[in-house]
Amino acid sequence: MKTMKKFVGIVAALFMTLNMAAQSQNLDDTKIALQGYSPVSYLDMGLAQRGLKEFKSEYQGAKYYFTSKDQKKKFDANPTKYVPQYGGYCAFGVSVGGKFRVDPNKFVVHNNKLYLFLNDVEVDALQLFKDSNANQTIAKADKNWKTLKTK
Repeated sequence: MKTMKKFVGIVAALFMTLNMAAQSQNLDDTKIALQGYSPVSYLDMGLAQRGLKEFKSEYQGAKYYFTSKDQKKKFDANPTKYVPQYGGYCAFGVSVGGKFRVDPNKFVVHNNKLYLFLNDVEVDALQLFKDSNANQTIAKADKNWKTLKTK
């Protein structure tokens, strides 16, 4: 019952904060992905680290920042390894049918893929993800993303 209340609460909170335009990537007005955090730091180091403007690459219309020249080289050699799942939107939110902005410090690397999560006063989507069956939640999100990415 407690889990159901959490689920209903997250869905309500997420839909109240829904203000995403039709885009497949979670970008700000400057087209910066991950709010400037380095995707290489997440996957290779398990850390959320803000990148620097001087180490920047573009991929699929998004700008990615890195902490070093070496990180930039790694990304440029294999960007699909490093880009976040679901365009950088909240993985738990996508699993329940929505696209929501994330807190770049709330993330999981699962099966060598980067998943990001919403965190606000009402909802800690990372904790909800951890409390769920990760593989089932990801399967739901994968299914939902097929239609959400074009909305």
